[in-house]
Amino acid sequence: MTLNEEKGAQSIEPHTFADVEKLVQKLYQLGSPQEIARIQDALQKLQRSQQGWQFADALLQSQDEKVRFFGALTFTIKINLDWQGDSLSEADAMSLLDRLIEWLIRLVNAGESQLVIRKLCSSLIAYYLRPLGIWKQCIRHLVLSFNEGRVVPSNTLTQGPKIGPVAAKLSLPCLMAILWFTGGLVEEVGKAHAASIQTYKYHERVLPNLEDAVAILNCSLDIASGQDVKVAEEGVKCFQSWVMYAHRAWIDKAVELEPLRPLTPLAIQALHHEDLYDVTVEFFTDVLTNFSAFLTAGDLETLSELLASTRARQTVLGLKGGDYDTEAMSFARFLLAYGDATVQDLATRSEDPLLRQIVHQLLDLLRCEGYAGVEDEIGAQALEFWLTYIEFLIDSLFAAGEEKPSWMDSARQRVVEVVEASWEKIRIPPDELAASWDSDARAGFKAFRADVQDLLQSSYTLLGVDIFEKLAQLALQSLEKRAWLHLEATLFCLNALSDSISDEDSVDAMLSRLFGSSLFAEMSSTVLPIPAKTRQTAVNMITEYTAFFERHVEYLPAMLNFLFESLKAPVLASVAAKAILSSCSSCRQTLIPELGAFLQQYEFILKWAAAEAYTKEKVIGGIAAIIQAVPRDEDKYGPLSTLIQFVERDVNDCIRFMEASQAEEFQASGICALNCLASMGKALQAPDDAVIDLDANAPKSAFWAKGPGASLQAKVIQMMETIAGLMRWNSDVVEASCQILRSGYKESAPGLFVLPLKVTVDLVLASKLDTARLDYVLDTACAMLSRHVHESETTIKGAALAFLNNLLGIIHLMGEPSSDPEVASSGIDLADRMVPHYLDCMMTTQNIQGLFDFTLKALAAAEIMPKRAAAHFWATFVQKFEVSGDVAMFVAAVTQQYGPQLCHILVRNIGGEAARSDLEVLAEPLKKLIFAQPQAKTWLSNALSSDDFPSHKVESTEKRVWLQKIINLRGARATNAAVKDFWIACRGAEFAYAS
Repeated sequence: MTLNEEKGAQSIEPHTFADVEKLVQKLYQLGSPQEIARIQDALQKLQRSQQGWQFADALLQSQDEKVRFFGALTFTIKINLDWQGDSLSEADAMSLLDRLIEWLIRLVNAGESQLVIRKLCSSLIAYYLRPLGIWKQCIRHLVLSFNEGRVVPSNTLTQGPKIGPVAAKLSLPCLMAILWFTGGLVEEVGKAHAASIQTYKYHERVLPNLEDAVAILNCSLDIASGQDVKVAEEGVKCFQSWVMYAHRAWIDKAVELEPLRPLTPLAIQALHHEDLYDVTVEFFTDVLTNFSAFLTAGDLETLSELLASTRARQTVLGLKGGDYDTEAMSFARFLLAYGDATVQDLATRSEDPLLRQIVHQLLDLLRCEGYAGVEDEIGAQALEFWLTYIEFLIDSLFAAGEEKPSWMDSARQRVVEVVEASWEKIRIPPDELAASWDSDARAGFKAFRADVQDLLQSSYTLLGVDIFEKLAQLALQSLEKRAWLHLEATLFCLNALSDSISDEDSVDAMLSRLFGSSLFAEMSSTVLPIPAKTRQTAVNMITEYTAFFERHVEYLPAMLNFLFESLKAPVLASVAAKAILSSCSSCRQTLIPELGAFLQQYEFILKWAAAEAYTKEKVIGGIAAIIQAVPRDEDKYGPLSTLIQFVERDVNDCIRFMEASQAEEFQASGICALNCLASMGKALQAPDDAVIDLDANAPKSAFWAKGPGASLQAKVIQMMETIAGLMRWNSDVVEASCQILRSGYKESAPGLFVLPLKVTVDLVLASKLDTARLDYVLDTACAMLSRHVHESETTIKGAALAFLNNLLGIIHLMGEPSSDPEVASSGIDLADRMVPHYLDCMMTTQNIQGLFDFTLKALAAAEIMPKRAAAHFWATFVQKFEVSGDVAMFVAAVTQQYGPQLCHILVRNIGGEAARSDLEVLAEPLKKLIFAQPQAKTWLSNALSSDDFPSHKVESTEKRVWLQKIINLRGARATNAAVKDFWIACRGAEFAYAS
């Protein structure tokens, strides 16, 4: 062995078998990472060398098990990586096969470890999978060779005896090795890509071995004849591999299932054997879950007898009592898999005593001891089954039309029982227990409750208002008994049904009883020991049933008092503030007379030490929503002025904290001020269902622009500019400023937040490449241009020109779109928004070519967002516009200059460089080019014939045919399919998965 020093590192070169053996031994010993890396490098070079075959053979003769394993591994590597094309002649290949089988027989008979035997089987499987396909009857070959104790010549295999009797006489180690090979064979074939299976005809090559595999399995699974348990266990695993492979082959319509199906009764018998129970339950769980069509009606009937047996009932009773041992959990998964596979029978054949018993056991899995996702590990899986059950009932109900199936009432009763069991399971734990849970336990329980919400919503389709009435009555009973955890679970269920309700009258009667009870008064109590979660769920109920309070305003006072009281509790403040905003927004007209009381209440909130920014933002938004409903601007001024004064306090606090060098408080107060303004601006927008004034010629009010409201608007602008000037680097400040501006863009009438265009322009122009949330600023500029797109006034044209010049400066500094994909995407979107209404601004801007160059870079880049934005930009730019004069000449000149480059980049993308998900977007500029530009065919032809076309899998003829096809389509929708087909042809058939 020699050591070569290169650049300070040592490389190891073994020359003899002894050197290699020592290196392998050192590989499995403790050593430094550098030494291990050098050894691995040396051994890998040896494995890939031409002498690797000889070393692999020699290593199998070692007295060291690890060295023998490495020898078997080397054979696998050589076969997979270095047997290329005709590098081995057919004679050499057959000689290699004989040598591998010879080693397998020798090592098995010598009592070799499972580790080495399995690896040698892997080498034989790798050999079998070679494209040449010269080893056809592989299982038969191994069985007969083991029987003879030597390698049987391949040309004599057809003359040999039946495999079954021969296999029955083999020793247990021989039979185990054959099972490992037989199972591993189809596992590896099943992993192969669909294109490889088709190309190398793997299904056709496996088929001649099916009969032999069945014979081996029949022998190994025959417990009744005294087969060894270890062999039977491997037989079940091997059978599982073949059934799962049969699923793959069945999908490909390549293998018949009948030869394998007679083995299932043998596997069912193994369920009765204590030592085989676990592996067999896993087998049937897998088959029922993934390939239930493999099982016959007789198989399912036999399984139902097992699942309804006394042992099964005892196991489920144990689970209900909290016995979650491994065997019980395996059985529960088996039971659930059976339920999923036979859900139709379980629902429709309620008269069958076995199926009825199984349904009850499936229901009992929802009643297990402990909290779901914490101690109870099966509840969530049981809930999934019942969701499937309910979906089947719903589908059957709709399919039946007016004629209800006779079994439906019984099935509905099961759903009622499921809802009751779920209600029990979602009850929250006492605070002291919840405090002991870790994050995984809390997440598991929360996820289970979310699944119960889905179940309730589905159940409502079947059970209708009856289930709502039952839950509402249950809530009243829990309230009367002051059973707070029961009440929380019930309110949670009622909240889940809020979006499912269609019969408002019936539901309103029940909600009136609930909301007219002592619910809000008791939830407001500071004396009663009510869990915070119960109060929180009650608050959430107000948000879920806001529409009820719109119809029944008599319950508003008690509800709002409860919400404002809830603000005092930090744990409830955020949900209560959200509910106040929702209630005020929905009931704004009704609450106008209470506006003064709301303002007074807000003043009280500001004095609380616990008043958080989120609370202030939501509540001030709720008050602003009420103000929006006030008819006259003059009457809005007073309350809005009061709200602005409240916000000014935060602005003043921000300045004071800055001067006192209190950085955290400085940022928090400034951000809070802007978020409050943003919340006000959003709330002051006219509701979506507001009456539209059709008198378009009516003069717009000047109250906010030139009247008394102008001073208030000036304060808003001043506060924005003050905070932004102090914290332009803060992303929250930039985002809130943009939200304030955007709230005015949506308004059709003047208002406090319909700010002059100059405010937006100043914000955008103050933004540079290092500005926080620059992408959001550019998106805001887009929104402003869209809002004023149909206006021809000079101001908006000037704003567009200013935006464009600022954008050019940003992209010049950015250089490449990949340096900041989000900003690049937003910048291109802004340029896109300039077309066609602001093309005259583009025409008069210096260095505009920088913009077009940048968009082409983005189109060629790998980043998704800039690429898609650039594709949309060019799809917009190259289409035909109703423009004339200098603008038309400008568009034509740009198209002539950049059209060839655009086509070149599009062709490279479609020719294989783009991701499949981008093709729809890339097809758009292609279609617009073909439709609008006569030169497009020439540009595309040149691009297709260029030397840097990314694929060598399509010939020039295919390119010409494709080009003519898309030209003939003239931008029609079918172009998208042509683009996808061409991309697949360029990338290769393995990318042709179903869309």
